[in-house]
Amino acid sequence: MHGNDLARAIAHSYPSGVSLHVSTLRHRQRGSLKPALSCPQYAEPIAFFQDYRPLAVIDPWMRLMETLFPMLVEFITIGTSYEGRNISALRVGKNPDSSEKLLGPRKTLIVSAGSHAREWISTSTVNYVAYSLITSYGISSSITKLLDEFNLVFIPTLNPDGYAYTFSQDRLWRKNRQETSLPFCRGIDLDRSWDFMWDGETASDNPCSESFAGKAPFEAVESRYFAEWAKNETDNGNHEIVGLLDLHSYSQKILYPYSFSCSEHPPTLEDLEEMGNGLAKAIRFNNHARYEVVSACEGNTVIAKEGSKTLLPRMQSGGGSPLDWFYHELKVRHSYQIKLGDNGAYGFLLPKEYIVPTGEEVLRAVKFFGASLSSSAENEDTEAKYVTDSGISQQAMPGGVVDDAMDLTNDDPAKEDEVHEEIYDWDLRKRG
Repeated sequence: MHGNDLARAIAHSYPSGVSLHVSTLRHRQRGSLKPALSCPQYAEPIAFFQDYRPLAVIDPWMRLMETLFPMLVEFITIGTSYEGRNISALRVGKNPDSSEKLLGPRKTLIVSAGSHAREWISTSTVNYVAYSLITSYGISSSITKLLDEFNLVFIPTLNPDGYAYTFSQDRLWRKNRQETSLPFCRGIDLDRSWDFMWDGETASDNPCSESFAGKAPFEAVESRYFAEWAKNETDNGNHEIVGLLDLHSYSQKILYPYSFSCSEHPPTLEDLEEMGNGLAKAIRFNNHARYEVVSACEGNTVIAKEGSKTLLPRMQSGGGSPLDWFYHELKVRHSYQIKLGDNGAYGFLLPKEYIVPTGEEVLRAVKFFGASLSSSAENEDTEAKYVTDSGISQQAMPGGVVDDAMDLTNDDPAKEDEVHEEIYDWDLRKRG
């Protein structure tokens, strides 16, 4: 990309003069809770997702979600950044009230983003999926079931200092803003600072490196707080973390453990690959986007080819990854890193027009993720169930006779959405 093109792409990625008016959002929420984001054919998304948003807008928006949906949403803080900013999150789920009995720990899915400051699309996507699930509770049967059974913790910005810095100083900044031994080279890579198979020695002499892992494991304060919060959730908070989706950009890949080595294989490799392929199918079903499913040790290394010449990797893979840590230390058997779009045309500078389409991709993946990890998933005859529930004959489905099924619901858009969901779930489970 030439200098002028890069400057133009950077300028275009910043938010326009359109701002989010909280009073307008509150009015629209109270007026109608349409499933706007999970069913875009019925309504346009709210203004919040028409642009990338700074922290000064994101945190109040998250608090507003708690205010508007207090029975479903809790605003929480999982730690504090190096510069003193809160690492904010939303806990979304229908927890049992005093008249209901909670049998065992509450199952929890984590959807995180923003470890690398410049990957704005990951932050917007987490917010999009959170909003979509919150506003579709009680409207979409599949989402209602998901939030009845699971808590989902959405962490849009694990690196708030770096994220703020990309808005004020350097759009392509990657690391946090922690001081190092070199005053002119700040920052530690949050994706390399965890203590499982930490290999910081390979980069410890170069704080200027974009993948600098620090001088010791968990030196990056944001990573340490995230790990402490997760341990406390499982040890003392009566929660069982059963899934992790850590969003990044770019290259359209679904990565599973391990990141630290390609010679070591996780003991549940087959399950990881199967679920990863299911996530990829869910995304492809939405808009035909193709995501490659591969081990993180391979997928984190991008090698470019120019004719017959192979260029050096853009970013080396290595240890100290939260993906490996959650899988190995917390025994989260379904841990994934998803590298969102695109495949390099825009890279980290994905235009704002891609916020909603990318959000829709990941929304489909999250719904599939929850359905696959549901306590009832392994006990039901899924093919028969989904055919019966949708009112479609088993003979009709393999031939793709969807129009005949739609004849049953032409006068009821809500019912039509449910049939679309059932066809989608049936198709994924049949081909998964």
